[in-house]
Amino acid sequence: MLSDKNKTAINAAKLYYQSGYSQHDIAKELGISRPSVSRLLQYAKDMGFVRIEIFDPIEDQSHLAQKVAARYRLKEVRIANAPIADEHEIKKYIGQTGAHYLEDIVQDGDIIGVGWGTTMHALSHALTPHPLRGAQIVQLEGGITLSTGETYANEILERFAKNYETIAQYLPLPVLFDSKEVKDMVYKDRHVKRVLELGRNANILLFSVGTVRDNALFFRLGYADTREKEFLKAHAVGDICSRFFDKDGKISSDDLNDRTVGIDLDCLCHKEYSILLSGGEGKIDSIRAALTGGYANVLITDQFTAARLLEE
Repeated sequence: MLSDKNKTAINAAKLYYQSGYSQHDIAKELGISRPSVSRLLQYAKDMGFVRIEIFDPIEDQSHLAQKVAARYRLKEVRIANAPIADEHEIKKYIGQTGAHYLEDIVQDGDIIGVGWGTTMHALSHALTPHPLRGAQIVQLEGGITLSTGETYANEILERFAKNYETIAQYLPLPVLFDSKEVKDMVYKDRHVKRVLELGRNANILLFSVGTVRDNALFFRLGYADTREKEFLKAHAVGDICSRFFDKDGKISSDDLNDRTVGIDLDCLCHKEYSILLSGGEGKIDSIRAALTGGYANVLITDQFTAARLLEE
């Protein structure tokens, strides 16, 4: 049964969006304060009771999507029509488009593997409630850090689990160990082996790409020391789940790769849905390399990035 707060939020939303009442009129009608009405309307949106859609007659990017899909041999491309070529705005629109795509494909019994990062964080906030039977959500890479920076790893998984009314399977480890020997020892743990195996068996994988810019999240979290950072900036163009690759999509450092916790890139190549969500000027080289490497069969990006991906 709906809680009293949910009922009140839905009533307020109906009055505001369907009946055209002002927030002042709703406050009088429901006997509450105007700030309370504003909070209820926001709550209704956060809970998925309200969906706001804007019809944009120029939004059809199907021709552009088909050209990108053909160029990179993808099963599908979805393009978010971002209003400006700003990376922060682009992430929000890619997140919304990704949430709509998931709504189209998820089914009972799916195993959904999820990466972390700011684009995945935007996606998690755009999800709409969709209860599934027998579904599982699993973390694809370690997300623990001693840095003050935020991977959003736990929040992303919690939002996915709540949205699909299932339980999240966490990988409570750092994304990079100091040595391969320590990582191999940890990998023998029964719980860790189970979560990693679940990730390998996922039929839907969702991830973004990182860069080797100074402001890249991997660097800001302090995972790489100065020597490793300089090596990656010289030999890599980006990463998926913290596994770095060069412009041809090949692993750029065996040493770093051997110490990284999470799904192997080869596992991305043969999934039912291997979904890359990314866009923005700074991500173009990373996206192109990831697609060249064959790590995604579905791309969700924006119209500015899609056009750049078609350039030689």
